Amino acid sequence: MNINKLKEAEKAFFMEYPQGFQTPEMIKMSKKHKMDKLVDFAHDSFSLSALENIDESAENMIKMVSRSSMVSLFEKPKFRDAVKSMSHDEKSLLVSALKELIHGNEETGFNQLLDILSRFKLAKWTLVTVFRCYYYPEQDLLFKPTTVKNVIAKYELEGLVYKARPSYEFFVKYRNAINDMKKQVENSLSPNNPAFSGFLMMTMDVDVK
Repeated sequence: MNINKLKEAEKAFFMEYPQGFQTPEMIKMSKKHKMDKLVDFAHDSFSLSALENIDESAENMIKMVSRSSMVSLFEKPKFRDAVKSMSHDEKSLLVSALKELIHGNEETGFNQLLDILSRFKLAKWTLVTVFRCYYYPEQDLLFKPTTVKNVIAKYELEGLVYKARPSYEFFVKYRNAINDMKKQVENSLSPNNPAFSGFLMMTMDVDVK
C-alpha cells in the first residue's frame, strides 16, 4: 500500500470538504444514495426469519438491486428479469445462497450465489457484493470494477490482480485491503465502507507532489 498517496488524497479531500462527509455539500450529495434507508431495508428484508419466505425474499432482492445507486443501470433490469424468470426451485437456491452469505458460511454463500447468477449470465461483482454491502456497511462494500481496478493501481495494493469473474479469494483480499486503508486516515472519511470507497473514487486524480 502506498500510504503517501493515501495521505495526499486525504489532505486534498479535507481541503475541498473541511468536515469530511459532514460537510453540507457532501451531506446533500450523499442523500441521493439513501444509505440509511437501504441498510434498514436490508436488515428488515434479509433477516433469518424474513428469508424463510422464498418468493418475498426474491422480490426483496430485486428491490435491493433496483434501489441501489451503486448498481449499474444496465444490470438492474437484467437482474430483475432473471429473478422473475426463475422457477421456484431456482429462487430457493438464490435465497438460500443469500442466507448463507449473510448469516452462515460466507465463502459457501458467495460461491452458491455466484453459481446461480452464472446460470443467467449475471456473474457480476456488483451483484455478488451488493447485499452484504448494505447488511454490513461497516465491514463490506460494493465492488465497482472500475473503482477497484483504479484503487489497486493507484495505491499499489500488493497481491491483488482484478479479474472480471468474481472469486471469493479476491473478495476477501480486497475487502481486507480497504479495511486496512481505513485505519490510515481520519475516521470521518469512513462513516461506512461505501463512503470510504467513494472518497477513494473522488480523489482518484490526486497525485503526490
